[in-house]
Amino acid sequence: MLSDHLLRILKFGLVGLLGMVVDFGITWIFKEKVRINRFVANALGFSCAVVLNFLLNRIWTFGSHAANMEGQLVRFIAVSLVGLLLNTAIVYILNRRKLNFYLSKAIAIVLVFFWNYSANAFFTFGS
Repeated sequence: MLSDHLLRILKFGLVGLLGMVVDFGITWIFKEKVRINRFVANALGFSCAVVLNFLLNRIWTFGSHAANMEGQLVRFIAVSLVGLLLNTAIVYILNRRKLNFYLSKAIAIVLVFFWNYSANAFFTFGS
């Protein structure tokens, strides 16, 4: 049987995958069907995914029952923004070293996944 820690990492990854589907889905709906600006649609998709990821990680992944949900949400968003900066920096550095852009992005996703998990486990949800 999986250890509790490994199970949480797996749950965190599954929540992230679901968030990606929601992000793309909401973005597509608002861009293609509602026909709003693609950057506004992208922001809506990203925002919906962040809120969903926060709620699922709070309840399912980390089992948090802390009363300060707003504080956790702010910390979750901060961790996500740092993750975005790290992702961008890694892609930039690797791509400048002539590594394929998509390979650079794949490496960045894997590395930032561990940042996001660790930061949320200790900083956001305190487990």
